Amino acid sequence: MVLINGTAENAAGMTVEEYISETDYNKSRVAVEINGEIISKALYTQTVLNDGDTVEIVGFVGGG
Repeated sequence: MVLINGTAENAAGMTVEEYISETDYNKSRVAVEINGEIISKALYTQTVLNDGDTVEIVGFVGGG
């Protein structure tokens, strides 16, 4: 299991890109942190989520 934004998810073995594409997140408007390290968007297709990882995904919203 991978802890994503405080919720246990069955996402081990998926890349960050795969996980984001299966959710409602907009890839161009998120920041992803895995185990305390921010992941570059260029690495989303190469970065695999592992059992026990802690992931934070933050979405940016415009407004005014």
